[in-house]
Formats: sequence, C-alpha cells, structure tokens
Amino acid sequence: MFNIFKKKQTFGSVNFFQGFIDYHSHILPGVDDGVSKMGQSLEILTEYEQLGVTEVWCTPHIMEDIPNTTADLRARFAELQEAYKGSIKLHLAAEYMMDAVFEERLKSGDILPLGLKQNKILVETSYFNAPMHMNNTLQDIKAKGFTPVLAHPERYMYMDSEDYYKKLKQNGIRFQLNVGSFSGAYGNTAKRKAEMLTKAEYYDYKGTDLHNIELLHHILQTNLPECMK
Repeated sequence: MFNIFKKKQTFGSVNFFQGFIDYHSHILPGVDDGVSKMGQSLEILTEYEQLGVTEVWCTPHIMEDIPNTTADLRARFAELQEAYKGSIKLHLAAEYMMDAVFEERLKSGDILPLGLKQNKILVETSYFNAPMHMNNTLQDIKAKGFTPVLAHPERYMYMDSEDYYKKLKQNGIRFQLNVGSFSGAYGNTAKRKAEMLTKAEYYDYKGTDLHNIELLHHILQTNLPECMK
C-alpha cells in the first residue's frame, strides 16, 4: 500500500503538502460525518507524515443536526492524542454552521476557536442559501473578539460573483480553501471559483476538509493549477 502511495505523493507535480498545515479536517473519529474509527484516523495521519504535513486542525461539525458539545469533543480529541504517536502537531477547533446552535454557543462563549492565538472561528453556511442575518452573525463574531474564517467559500452556490466575495473580504472575513476543489471533487463550478479566488489572492488558509482517506488519494492525483505552483 505505502509503495503505491509513495509513487503519487505529489499534488499536481509539486510536493504541495511539504510543510503543510491542514486548517480544516474531519479526522476526529466518531463525532460527525467524517472518519468513524480511530484506526482510520491513524492511517490518514501516517500518510500525512509521508507527505510532509506538519500540523492538523481537527474541525468537527457543530450544527443543529450534529450538536457536538465542547466537552465531548475535547474528550475524544484527548483519545486521539493518546493513540497517535507520530510527529504531526494536532489541534482541536470546530466548524460551526451559522445557525441557532452557533448563535447560542457564541453568546455564551462556548467556542472551540481556530488558530494558535485562539482568535478565529471557522464557520460555514448552507451550500444553497445564505443564513438569515448572515452579516449580523459575522459582526457578532467580530464583536466577541474573533475573526470569522469562512470555510470553502468556493462551494457556496449563492455566492455567484467576484463582487460578492470582494465585499466579504472588505468586511474582514477570512477565506479557507478546500484543496480538493481543484480536483473537481465538489463539481466544476467550485473548481472554477477556487481558481478565480486563488488568482485574486483571496484565500488566507488552506485545508483538505478530509472526511476519509479516499478523498486524500483523489486529491493527490489532481493536476495543480498554475496559480497554485
């Protein structure tokens, strides 16, 4: 398995993942729609080591349909830290759907922030429609002293123009790229927008949004666009 893997460990003709920090992943096992078992998490981390990944942020979903508690996620993360004996630095944050659960957690200060300074929050929306009062929610995040980081903005269908993205950037919203968008994993529209936003230098962070090892293998066979080389 690993000999085959080593033959395809470049992403688009460059060793893209050497020194890579994955700011968005679902490899914390058994907590959402991502990796389900500890062994799968460890397998992914082993392949990450071979690629040269240095840090991974576990960002499990928190939303009305998956109302993970901070305490439960911290306990599960401690189990992953205990099981993993490799060199990659592991961190815990969360990917928050901007819904009623998030509004309540933000109001109470019950947040798992992103970044070593613990001053950012990774947020997402429905792929099809903006949440009600989206701008107010983003302002509430900033009022609490956090910087909003919008996960995979290239995937939102309602964000249909560069001007839309430009306004978000002007309002201090950070963007996180899913590198898998270049592979067509989320469709041609997401791929096209990822290339457009990359050329515009709108992205601040990169992540895999990895839910399983198959997506990693798919990403590794992608032709990296010129704007990323």
